[in-house]
Amino acid sequence: MVNLIETIAKAICDNPEKVKVREIPGETASILEVCVDKGDLGKMIGKHGHTAQSIRNIIYACSFKFKKRYTLEVIAK
Repeated sequence: MVNLIETIAKAICDNPEKVKVREIPGETASILEVCVDKGDLGKMIGKHGHTAQSIRNIIYACSFKFKKRYTLEVIAK
């Protein structure tokens, strides 16, 4: 799951070398933290949050394979 989100984030951002994705595991749910450059934060969130919501939809669809819930957090460095 981390590789999928990292690939998507690097394709969206202007500074793909600064993109880092980290998974914070839990028993039934995990948090996916996407750290991006401050200039790329707006691109990751998108207008009215549409880009972030689309990424969350992809995560939701893939989560059935792992039988685990995932939460996406976008963080600017």
